[in-house]
Amino acid sequence: MSIEETLAEVVLKAVEALYGTQVPSKMAQLQKTKKEFEGHLTLVVFPFVRMSRKSPELTATEIGDYLVANASEVVAGYNVVKGFLNLTISSQCWLNLLADIQRDERYGIQPVTEDSPLVMIEYSSPNTNKPLHLGHVRNNLLGWALANVMAANGNKVVKTNIVNDRGIHICKSMLAWLKWGNGETPETSGKKGDHLIGDYYVLFDKKNKEQQAQLADENEETPLMKEAREMLVKWEHNDPEVRALWQKMNDWVYAGFNETYQMMGVGFDKIYYESQTYLEGKEKVQEGLDKGFFYRKDDGSVWADLTPNGLDHKLLLRSDGTSVYMTQDIGTAKLRFQDFPIDKMIYVVGNEQNYHFQVLSILLDKLGFKWGKDLIHFSYGMVELPEGKMKSREGTVVDADDLMAEMIQTAKETSRELGKLDGLSQAEADDIARIVGLGALKYFILKVDARKNMLFNPKESIDFNGNTGPFIQYTYARIQSVLRKAREQQIDWSTPNGQTMALAEKEISLIQQLAEFKEVVRQAGTDYNPSIIANYAYDLVKEYNQFYHDFSILREEDAAVKSFRLALSQNVGKVVRLAMGLLGIEVPERM
Repeated sequence: MSIEETLAEVVLKAVEALYGTQVPSKMAQLQKTKKEFEGHLTLVVFPFVRMSRKSPELTATEIGDYLVANASEVVAGYNVVKGFLNLTISSQCWLNLLADIQRDERYGIQPVTEDSPLVMIEYSSPNTNKPLHLGHVRNNLLGWALANVMAANGNKVVKTNIVNDRGIHICKSMLAWLKWGNGETPETSGKKGDHLIGDYYVLFDKKNKEQQAQLADENEETPLMKEAREMLVKWEHNDPEVRALWQKMNDWVYAGFNETYQMMGVGFDKIYYESQTYLEGKEKVQEGLDKGFFYRKDDGSVWADLTPNGLDHKLLLRSDGTSVYMTQDIGTAKLRFQDFPIDKMIYVVGNEQNYHFQVLSILLDKLGFKWGKDLIHFSYGMVELPEGKMKSREGTVVDADDLMAEMIQTAKETSRELGKLDGLSQAEADDIARIVGLGALKYFILKVDARKNMLFNPKESIDFNGNTGPFIQYTYARIQSVLRKAREQQIDWSTPNGQTMALAEKEISLIQQLAEFKEVVRQAGTDYNPSIIANYAYDLVKEYNQFYHDFSILREEDAAVKSFRLALSQNVGKVVRLAMGLLGIEVPERM
């Protein structure tokens, strides 16, 4: 049992002994004592006043006296501030708690069992007409971290991706390559496949604007756009030449995507492709049409009337019979629930799609999918650079590959300037630069509440001080350095010393913070919020660095105290590693 659970039991006994009343356990409300007051845990006394029929202060005093007299192994003292009973927990209790934490190599991580619910998380969702960019980086990092957090809360997790591999945007790249590509390939150009295709998407936009400028009516469709639409219709009718080109160019893109995902440290258990799911969606739309859920306009397009739900009319099939994103998402959802016994479906998609998922939920429910109304849209804000917004068609996006390479190079230069790579081989220095550069990028993005828009500043993220990934990584490496030296001196701290010793408040504060990791992981899962874990890791290392500055570890003369401080350091390192691991961030052993 935790200290809080033990205390709550004793509080209930106190209330029964003092006031002759049995009360439910939820009435024993314990919280961390505020820093301005003495004590470690605070009991809210107000719920017990009507039983004691005394003032809050006197009720708190009576309960405090009972706890000191009957639970001295837990409560060493108390003070009363109005209706709050601030309890000082005994050093022995904290030592026992540290021993419990030390015994559990995966402290705070819940095991997954056969009976665990299955959560499917969709993230990434790239288009095959361009490389991944900064917006995708935030999406992938959030999806990966959220999957880790859900698994840490005892859920089976299936990480899934839906690739937007069909549609007018794909045809634009294909048409531009046919017209102006001269047979160029990733091999002949020396470019990653996704970058090559992205260049042709930008080229299409440029050529289309040139044609648009020559038209008298600015709303008139250009010949180039008409050709792209004709290509899409051919694709939907399985034209062999169009399909062969589409397959070839998509294969180039997938090879490029895989390199990017690997460098980013993310992956998937199952990838779905819209080219395989859109027909399923069209079938479900036809079924809804037959049942009167949807209606067809005179031009042949199919719509859903959502005005009874306070929304508008939603297009499901265009007049030429081609499908839209909504149709594809219906088909993808159907296939996923056929493939897996999903208990919860989470879509990691930007907040510009809030309306889309509101509609999807309603439509899935209308079509008889019982899980439709319970889907979760993990809606996150946009990420921008100091230079402003990005546009794919104009080629002004921040490419994910370039960004990661720049972060690694900046980490290498910064680390070298600070002397953090001294004495390392070139291979070690390169690996640490990779770990620090990517860690800086990931942490800077994940420490922000996902629901908020954010400004990503590469220079600020690589700082070795403040709320940054490198600061946390450096603290972890510092702890590992201390432990290596202790091993060289053959100091044993593997079993926390069972003897009683007086602990300093800073030491107690660190143990208490370590113990909170369980609740932090639970809260991050409940709120779907990885930033809770990121900011917990920062607060923990900040507290440890103050302890490291104020207290001797290896130079401590008392062997028992030295052993305890090493055990404390090791467990701080362990929890930092676990917390950063949930965020998909590596921590270096040396730095």
